[in-house]
Amino acid sequence: MQKLRPDMDIGKNIQDLRHKCGYTQEQVVAYMQLLGCNLSRVTYAKIEGNNYNIRVSELVALKIIFEADFSDFFDGLVPSDVNLSNF
Repeated sequence: MQKLRPDMDIGKNIQDLRHKCGYTQEQVVAYMQLLGCNLSRVTYAKIEGNNYNIRVSELVALKIIFEADFSDFFDGLVPSDVNLSNF
């Protein structure tokens, strides 16, 4: 199973999306389980805390739950070694 390494704070964007939808972590976990992602609330909290290698299937489930675009998960993330003034 493919996983994404959270070397950037994607968890903050996931938390922001959850807050915009008005969901609790427990509600998101329940929806994820309905979509086939066997996740506990503790593990989900690790996703938001950027302490978990999120699986692609979990990211797809969150996209569905939050009715988000994939770009919403990566909004504002820039590698620390990139100088945007060069673009």
